[in-house]
Amino acid sequence: MPRATNAPASRQRRKRRIKMASGYRGRRSKLFRYAKESVNHGLVYAFRDRKAKKRSFRGLWIVRLNAACRSQDITYSSFMNGLKKAKVALDRKVLADIAVRDGGAFAKLVELAKKSLKAAPAAA
Repeated sequence: MPRATNAPASRQRRKRRIKMASGYRGRRSKLFRYAKESVNHGLVYAFRDRKAKKRSFRGLWIVRLNAACRSQDITYSSFMNGLKKAKVALDRKVLADIAVRDGGAFAKLVELAKKSLKAAPAAA
């Protein structure tokens, strides 16, 4: 009696992996052994870079905020400190969006931050 190889499922599994490798160059897109390696590497990069994307966007928001703050004669760190003291609970994503899209509203936030910094002097 011939051995059972579960051929339909194995073939399906290999076809699925080859399909994931479509668009790769050369044998990486055609041969299972090489497609498997390439796809696995790709999945590792995708997992890693989903985390890295969050870090890089936070950096972008901080750069935008710093530029907008300095045009209003305040540093980014002083601005964030002033907002914290004024109990303004907006995150950097929203603040950066306001700075880019609505300069008037951002100027009011800067004034609020400056006012709260003057009201509560830094502890020595």
